[in-house]
Amino acid sequence: MRFIGVYDYTVLLTHLSLISSVLGMTRAIHGDYKGAILCLAISGICDAFDGIVARTKKNRTGDECSFGIQLDSLCDMVCFGLFPAMICYLLGVRGAVGVALVLFYSLCAIIRLAFFNVLETKRQATEGGANKSYRGLPVTSIAFILPLTFWLQFVLPEMVFLVLLHLVLLVVGFLFVLDIKIPKLGPKAILSLSMVLALTVSFIAVYTRFRVPAPTDETNAIIEEIIDEIEGINE
Repeated sequence: MRFIGVYDYTVLLTHLSLISSVLGMTRAIHGDYKGAILCLAISGICDAFDGIVARTKKNRTGDECSFGIQLDSLCDMVCFGLFPAMICYLLGVRGAVGVALVLFYSLCAIIRLAFFNVLETKRQATEGGANKSYRGLPVTSIAFILPLTFWLQFVLPEMVFLVLLHLVLLVVGFLFVLDIKIPKLGPKAILSLSMVLALTVSFIAVYTRFRVPAPTDETNAIIEEIIDEIEGINE
């Protein structure tokens, strides 16, 4: 009996990243936001090292490399596109403005991933190995940005924190599709960031309250005013 797909250690971390995020979604639905943030962080750490692990297998076929690229992007859409948007929505990013930002963030994430797939498939056909830089902010960065944002709940008023969540979706989504080159981090830098992320999540688990109010008309008015100012600057 045979199965479709690739089943070896090169895709194990990608599978674990997806499993962690799906589990995190179930925790967020039940109001366990600390558990959800922990799952997001685990997904981010798994994704940070999956490429390094995959490249240790030197005899991968072209189909195996292509499968890994597609699998990684599909999992990234769930883990770092839909999952963070879902967390923010459940925490209070709602109303007309909030839903628009959730949709905007998710759309930017999938555009960024589709563009990455096109570039990486072409590059692998001629170069191989690891890419030296990114075009646009990697979607996995939200696994570091969002936990740091949640940590700020400990020192910010609840309404300010809620506005901040809206701005994170807006700014990060915009950076996903902005055509800028970002240097790719090496293994040591990735390890250091993973340690910072682990400390941040530990702090969240012990101290953060996670009591976010539902958005009010006043909150939505403030957010709309901020967005108008950003659009005015861009013009």
